[in-house]
Amino acid sequence: MAAKDLYEKDFYKVLGVDKKAGADEIKKKYRSLARELHPDKNKGDAVKEEKFKGISEAYEILSDAKKRAEYDEARSLYERGGFRAPMGGGQQGGDFNDIFGGGNPQDIFANLFGGGRRGPRKGQDLQTEATITFRESIFGTNLDLRLATDRGAAQNITARVPAGVNDGAKIRVKGKGAAGEAGPGDLFIMLHVKPHAIFARKGENLTLTLPVTFAEAALGADIKVPTMSGEDVTVRIAPGTSNGRTLRVKGRGITKGSTTGDLLVTVDVQVPQRVDGKALDALKLFAQETAHENVRTDLETKAKA
Repeated sequence: MAAKDLYEKDFYKVLGVDKKAGADEIKKKYRSLARELHPDKNKGDAVKEEKFKGISEAYEILSDAKKRAEYDEARSLYERGGFRAPMGGGQQGGDFNDIFGGGNPQDIFANLFGGGRRGPRKGQDLQTEATITFRESIFGTNLDLRLATDRGAAQNITARVPAGVNDGAKIRVKGKGAAGEAGPGDLFIMLHVKPHAIFARKGENLTLTLPVTFAEAALGADIKVPTMSGEDVTVRIAPGTSNGRTLRVKGRGITKGSTTGDLLVTVDVQVPQRVDGKALDALKLFAQETAHENVRTDLETKAKA
């Protein structure tokens, strides 16, 4: 990014956020615009491609607290007229001298953002987003992307997504950012994970809700339960298991490094919506035989406390 761009561009206006916007608001706005303007969605649309580059550039600065603070300070000075052309005796405007002690504004901005007279700079880091399945987030996958380069051409990129990544995680692909004198920058890919039909995650554990019948909960049962690996495991429902009880299946969770989480199975007792025939007769007999039991004793006692 040229130093001139840093104080002439209003990155808040580019993203459409207020200067006091928080980090979450900036991220949310960028994601929304990125989905709308992404080159993969607007192939051949040069205008939207340029806008996508612009919001990526703005987000790269505003999403970094240090860079944002430096940009805000430099932008404020520029808006106050601190970067005026040299006047009598070669002096710059008063604001410029007071804050930075004089000098070329191009050099000041370059220094603020890691450039200056330190030699050639690497190209700018770029960021994009990708969506993967829940299964891919658990076991890892190769992500194939087709992205526009800073020169408008398209390039195919393959990135390795490691096993066990979370929704919102970022992976880094070295050397796939914008070109620069000292080599290209890097590409950062923000991952979105699609929800699974039956599995969810809690840390490194997988979770599953298991429907069981009233009879299975009351009498006990051995029930087969699916796992992410594709094979079934058998869990034992003890007689008298209550609704909402969680059973733990060791070693059937998410593997990250040398550790593996568990599968947490929550019992969901299903009450039949209709009972008739012999089942109804049996249920009525059961109700008569257990009429002396008061399962709401604690409720009544606590209500009077």
